[in-house]
Amino acid sequence: MTLTAPSAGRLIAVVGPSGVGKDSVMAGLRRAIPSLHMVRRVITRAPGLGGEDYDAASVAQFEKLVADGAFSLHWGAHGLHYGIPITVNHQLAQGTDCLVNFSRKALPEAGGMFPRLVVLNITAKPETLAQRLAARARETEEEISKRLAEADKPLPAGLKVINLANDGPLSQTIARAADLLQPVSV
Repeated sequence: MTLTAPSAGRLIAVVGPSGVGKDSVMAGLRRAIPSLHMVRRVITRAPGLGGEDYDAASVAQFEKLVADGAFSLHWGAHGLHYGIPITVNHQLAQGTDCLVNFSRKALPEAGGMFPRLVVLNITAKPETLAQRLAARARETEEEISKRLAEADKPLPAGLKVINLANDGPLSQTIARAADLLQPVSV
């Protein structure tokens, strides 16, 4: 939670409720815009659970990484700890746009740390979210209900936000996202 040096690249924080398709949209954006750097988070989650590529760490390992200054930003959510490696600052300083799966909870701090922060807020209808969460079979019905209840939480004010609905075909969502992130200059 340090290092506030100005950056030339944009940190593109991808947020949205569980099941909205953040990982799929991010993977598609990486293919559509090869210059994007995908930030690999450190998470206190068992390895190999699917979804995003991440570096797994125990709570003790995570706490040591925090103490060693290994993270640009870190937070806790849903009983887990998440860290953005400090190397993102170097990528941004080189002018590289960095795409990272983010938490709404960490946005206020990120807004103060990253001058060119852009929030890509991915949304979907409640019925779409419910179907996707059930299909991935990682959570109980009670956990799914909790996640659905949190889905419409507002984003903090004062941030540059791009809203993107992901209810239709993924290819169309990715194309819209790429257009929104890289508008044509006239």
